[in-house]
Amino acid sequence: MSRRLMAEALGTFFLLATVIGSGIMAERLADGNLAIALLGNTLPTGAILVVLITIFAPISGAHLNPAVTLAFALKQDIGARDAGLYVVAQITGGVFGVFAAHLMFDHPILDASTTLRSGVGQWSGEFVATFGLIGTILACLKARPDAVPMAVGLYITAAYWFTSSTSFANPAVTIARGFSDTFAGISPADIAPFIAVQLGAAILATLFFGWLLAGKEH
Repeated sequence: MSRRLMAEALGTFFLLATVIGSGIMAERLADGNLAIALLGNTLPTGAILVVLITIFAPISGAHLNPAVTLAFALKQDIGARDAGLYVVAQITGGVFGVFAAHLMFDHPILDASTTLRSGVGQWSGEFVATFGLIGTILACLKARPDAVPMAVGLYITAAYWFTSSTSFANPAVTIARGFSDTFAGISPADIAPFIAVQLGAAILATLFFGWLLAGKEH
């Protein structure tokens, strides 16, 4: 269990270091062009997900996301106690990943975000992003398990652009990004609604894809 928790913490650490670090770098180099800045944030995030899931899946399953852990708990693939420990490791690793990115870019280590992300458009974007992410994972595990790292990386890369929220789709990421007043941040006041939508979407996606994928294999 100690190795599994370390894998979850370290994986989420590098995920957030990438999200925040690439966001800072992209904003500095884009010279005010938000589309270029978003692209500079998107590509490293999708790429690091492929790497992290590939290397950590054999150890912990590479959830790196409380919504994913919830889905597997609902499927009874992980017990409630272990799931709770996973979530603590993910949140802790994510927050320290933000701090590491701030340190690397000479940004204040602890800097609460002022980026507002609220309203029906943002919440619906998070619902779609999380529902699709859980569906991608569950369907890919059924059809081609070895493709999960690439599928998740590509899905998040796409969802950065087709969802209004730029696809957080991860409660640990959402909490950690509240500590970063940067391009990739989220105001602390907006965190709870995001997480509520993400968890709701994860539950519905688990139930829906459990039904959709229940047919016999041919």
